[in-house]
Amino acid sequence: MTPRLAVKKRSVPLDHLRASRLRRWALAGIAITASVSLLVGPVAQPVGAAAAVAPGAPGTPSTWNEGDKDGFGTARGTASKVWYTLNDGMLTDVYYPRIDTPSIRDSQFVVTDGATFTDREDRDSTHRVELLDNRSLTYRVINTARSGAWRLTKTFVTDPDRSTVMEQVRFESLTGRPYQLYLLHDPSLSMTGNDDTGRSTDAGALLSSDGTTGSAVVTRPALGKTSSGYLGASDGWTDLASDHDLDGHFTAPTPGNVVQTGRVMVNGLRGHQDLTVAIGFGAAESAALSTAQASLGRGFAAARAAYDQGWADYLAHLKPTPASAHAWQTDWNVSAMVLAASEDKTVRGGFVAAPARPWAWANSLQDLAVYHAVWSRDLYQIATGLLAIGDKPAAERALDFLWDVQQRADGSFPQNSRLDGTPVFGDLQLDEVAFPIVLAHDLGRTGPTDWDHIKRAADFVLQHGPQTPQERWENAKGWSPATIAAEIAGLVCAADVARANGDLERAATYERTADAWQQNVQGWTATSTGPYSAQPYYLRITGSGQPDSGMKMQVSDGGPLIDERFVVDPSFLDLVRLGVKRADDPVIENTLSVVDRQLSYSTSNGRFWHRASFDGYGEKRDGTQWEVTDPGSNITHGRGWPLLSGERGEYALTAGDGTAAQALLDTMGRAAADDSHLMAEQVWDRDPPGGQAGFVPGEPTFSATPLAWTHAEFLRLAANVAAGRDLETPQIVACRYHSEACAG
Repeated sequence: MTPRLAVKKRSVPLDHLRASRLRRWALAGIAITASVSLLVGPVAQPVGAAAAVAPGAPGTPSTWNEGDKDGFGTARGTASKVWYTLNDGMLTDVYYPRIDTPSIRDSQFVVTDGATFTDREDRDSTHRVELLDNRSLTYRVINTARSGAWRLTKTFVTDPDRSTVMEQVRFESLTGRPYQLYLLHDPSLSMTGNDDTGRSTDAGALLSSDGTTGSAVVTRPALGKTSSGYLGASDGWTDLASDHDLDGHFTAPTPGNVVQTGRVMVNGLRGHQDLTVAIGFGAAESAALSTAQASLGRGFAAARAAYDQGWADYLAHLKPTPASAHAWQTDWNVSAMVLAASEDKTVRGGFVAAPARPWAWANSLQDLAVYHAVWSRDLYQIATGLLAIGDKPAAERALDFLWDVQQRADGSFPQNSRLDGTPVFGDLQLDEVAFPIVLAHDLGRTGPTDWDHIKRAADFVLQHGPQTPQERWENAKGWSPATIAAEIAGLVCAADVARANGDLERAATYERTADAWQQNVQGWTATSTGPYSAQPYYLRITGSGQPDSGMKMQVSDGGPLIDERFVVDPSFLDLVRLGVKRADDPVIENTLSVVDRQLSYSTSNGRFWHRASFDGYGEKRDGTQWEVTDPGSNITHGRGWPLLSGERGEYALTAGDGTAAQALLDTMGRAAADDSHLMAEQVWDRDPPGGQAGFVPGEPTFSATPLAWTHAEFLRLAANVAAGRDLETPQIVACRYHSEACAG
């Protein structure tokens, strides 16, 4: 197809984008402006020249990158256990050997004339991203120097047969003058960048290891001068920025934050512009080198052809794109591929929430998986998205992961976990215990083996519900209408499976409890004395199950200590989506009016909702990243979540308004209709910095992108609009509480 050419919608001013990175360079003692010197010395180091030991170990501590990715890809199939992401014009967070384990921080190019300037791609160029084929996760980045001196065009795939990221690169001088090009590569193996070693081979390969994993960078043509040093002391960027020449030829044998550099033997003039980069991985340096060399020998064109064909074949086996999404064909395809790409290649069924560490999560907690972890709630959302596109086998694998990897002996699930089941955060959310039951019932998994898992989960909900230590936004405890909706749906589904397995006593207990909670959820969570309406409306959560008490809640992320009757959110709609309440229930309808007044806003892309009153999970007022702040600071501000527009569309369908549902699907499509077609966690509102240059309301913030839940919601809503009803609603629940909802 013809590439879609578009300027990235997140067009925040360069100085704003660069602020945090420039601060890191300054802290590392890196010169931002360099002195002028003449180019002297040989182009390449002599073969066999001994490398000195790099000084300054272990170097400045490593951080990760921002979470708003401009590209994301991996080969279809399980032979290639590597994933790539793009951000700020460069290759960022590469995952190997599992999608919960980042093993490269970034890899980019440096351009110099050897005398007057030394540019980095991320800092000194404008970036444009192209999705080259709407049937493949193949991205191209075009970086043009702000000075007008040079341009780099880079296309990315992974070798379908090997754990190698491949780049096809064209380096062009735009002035007619020859320039020097250097590869600047920052390995961060096994999820930390602080314990790597690095060295070069005589043939110009860059090798790195942390003792358990190895990486290798090889190029065609081969690298000339090479060096491995420690960030801020002896790395190649520090060296080049000081005098426009790579003077050092170092090896880095002591574990630390190693950065590797190599001179690329092209100059940007015609006939000397093209190169291929292969970054391979293995259990050791030797295995990684063999992998990278084999991919380089195969060639980029052959690897890309196989890569593209793999994704085209996957899409061809899915359901046809529904009419509701014909205007968003590329977004439909990308959403389907993003979900599929978010699954691990070794631990099947393990889908991560996002291939990223957003905001301040990138600057600390190096050994902690954040968004690149598995939440059972997100996995339920992903699985229902997979069902919407016709990939039932993947949804089945997701349930297998939930049962076999995440579920604990007592029936509960961790807040989130690594792919081996190791918990990341330590809390408990009861909707995450209930959703796997609903998914199992939806899949028709009702036999004895699944019943054993369902029974344990339902018994846990029965014993510990309806109040929850955390609700779905993960930072408030008590009686949540959304959590209780999931619990009720889970118990009703569990009762059906219990009856099919001959456990009539449990079936009766589950149904009796679910009925009691359905009758009491309004009394526990809807206030009649709140400030927003004289009629009852649902609250985000109540700390005591007494919504008129005026109990204070501490809103997280810098929010206030405030009467809980002031705090609402849109997630009460799970009561309708999961069949617990009617769409025209008076309290549901009144709460919709309250939530719309308090939390929604309109943009040129459509209508969006904040996730809760006083939400602080988002960038600061100047657009810089979220960070942990003191209670009441009001420093950070959450913006609208596109997935909430999708949930509102599902409600509209249940209420009989297909036109409104289609409009909200179109809103999600417009919010993703940039050059990458990746869907973000949040979009800008009209509060500062919204409305300022580069901060366009309704377009993506710097939040986690792509967020799998957002993509799943888009796919699900499109399928639902085409069907004319919410296919996700468990009919057994809807029929129990309002019989007119029964299908047929």
